[in-house]
Amino acid sequence: MSTATADPRPLTGEPLALDLLNTRWMREGAAQDLLRDTDGLAVWLAANGLDARFSADAATLRHVLRARDALKAAVDGAATEGVDAVLGHGRIRPTLTPSGPGERAEFTDDTWGPAWLAARNYLELLTTAPDRIRGCAHEACILHFFDTSRNGTRRWCSMAACGNRAKASRHYARTKDA
Repeated sequence: MSTATADPRPLTGEPLALDLLNTRWMREGAAQDLLRDTDGLAVWLAANGLDARFSADAATLRHVLRARDALKAAVDGAATEGVDAVLGHGRIRPTLTPSGPGERAEFTDDTWGPAWLAARNYLELLTTAPDRIRGCAHEACILHFFDTSRNGTRRWCSMAACGNRAKASRHYARTKDA
């Protein structure tokens, strides 16, 4: 893979924290992982507009993987300490810009930047609407999404993929029994 490689993931465009979780997905029953090397990290950084500011090197990959594991534990309700540990590597610094008050993220080491930004984004999602952070309802899917539907009832990462498979499975079960 190179930075010019297309993103192979089935679900992209989610908020940064969930997009990081979605660097793992299932394809035909086999687990896939975009972050198995720095080339995959380069694809993820580019997909999120972080490639101009951060390098896809081994240290950044190590920190991003640590953040992904911490976010997964937090989303699953298992533990929050990992996210807090990642957040310990940066801070928001208030600034005054020509257009008024602003904020700038600062990191103990720039290789923590993408990991810290993903952990910070998770806090923002929790502040906005924690009940809208969801895992796909399909039993074979491990993707996550932020439900932006009007009534908040989205169940599938993709209606075309997982939603359709679930409907087809229910239809097959009904016709088989009939």
